[in-house]
Amino acid sequence: MATIDLIVLGMLKKDSMSAYDIQKLVEYRNISKWVKISTPSIYKKVIQLEGKGLIQSTPVKEGNMPEKAVYSLTDSGQQEFERLMLELSAQPIRIFLDFNAVIVNLDSLPPEMQKTCVAGIEKNVREMKSYLEENLRTKENAPAVPEIGMAVLRQQYVLAETIESWIASLKKSLKMDE
Repeated sequence: MATIDLIVLGMLKKDSMSAYDIQKLVEYRNISKWVKISTPSIYKKVIQLEGKGLIQSTPVKEGNMPEKAVYSLTDSGQQEFERLMLELSAQPIRIFLDFNAVIVNLDSLPPEMQKTCVAGIEKNVREMKSYLEENLRTKENAPAVPEIGMAVLRQQYVLAETIESWIASLKKSLKMDE
């Protein structure tokens, strides 16, 4: 998947690191909240990218710790990173919201079940928004968080607010507030 390739290559462009370090950075930056990327996919991806010659590993041993592979970008990896940046930024924007599969089927349920489904989505959006608010507060002035990372957090927060507003209008149009 090109998105995961770009995430991994972009991290390695900035610094050499192990697959574990990449995974920890993905967790710290909450990347899996806005891009479909999992821990197993990171480990598989570094092996795949190394097989393609886009990254290379160097065995590193620190103290009594077991040896680990530290990955860095090759010249081909640098070119692939730039190609993916241009390719993905030129693609049409697609926003996939899994809960839309529920929304398009609401009219196949009795009214009380419709309300239950919408309430569940609403609860999850509220939780996501709360999580993003907390994240923004804790990372706002943290020097280790780049402005680009904060921009994505703010984007996600605006999307959560917009979805919250949309749910309110959906409930009104379906007369769920009555």
